[in-house]
Amino acid sequence: MGEILKALLRAFASLVHPRMLWLMAWPLLVALAVWITLALLYWSQVAAWAQAELQRYGVYDWTASTWPFTLLAAVLGWVLGLLVFVPLVLVTAVLIIGIFSMPVMVRHVADRDYPGLERRRGGTFAGSLANAAAALVVFLALALVTLPLWLAPPLWPFLPLLLLGYLNQRVFRYDALAEHASAAEIAEVVRRWRGDLFLLGIVLALAGHIPVVGLLMPVYAGLAYIHYCLGRLAQLRAAPTRAS
Repeated sequence: MGEILKALLRAFASLVHPRMLWLMAWPLLVALAVWITLALLYWSQVAAWAQAELQRYGVYDWTASTWPFTLLAAVLGWVLGLLVFVPLVLVTAVLIIGIFSMPVMVRHVADRDYPGLERRRGGTFAGSLANAAAALVVFLALALVTLPLWLAPPLWPFLPLLLLGYLNQRVFRYDALAEHASAAEIAEVVRRWRGDLFLLGIVLALAGHIPVVGLLMPVYAGLAYIHYCLGRLAQLRAAPTRAS
């Protein structure tokens, strides 16, 4: 937990650097433009489809008969659309940052905070694309499978956090290590600290739901993973290991 807190604090220090301002702005603007355009074109159809799909599940009937959800039952498809809009924007921004912005962020952080860390270039741009695509497929599959459970009051606050936590760690861990770690070191860092990587993703997902602050989360999350992963990579190299 100490390394996670250290990464979060160092990421904040990196976030306020002027070089990060544009990196904070453009992925979010692109993501907002994409999803606002899609909402304007297809919102009614998606809301109607969601309402029809929800009525197929028993948990929907139970939820719709429970106060105060009875007041929302008639427009639940629209409400669900509103609830997933912000996560969709953040997910899109995370993917854009993971693919296009992370190399710039990694160089910025490494030059300032980890200048002695050797670059072994175990990751590639194609690997980043493949990793992001795999993360998105798994994320969407899990989201669709668990979607009916999002309406159950005990589960709703936790399921989106777990899913976004998974996406954060899956996308950012590879890109944070791609420039400096060998392929074997990337695998070893993930194997040793998988739990911490997932916990860091959940913490960042939780912070992403704070109004206004949440808009900074995609870049802040990338910086937090860079600091955490490069710090762990330095520890890995400082101790005897079979990774190279």
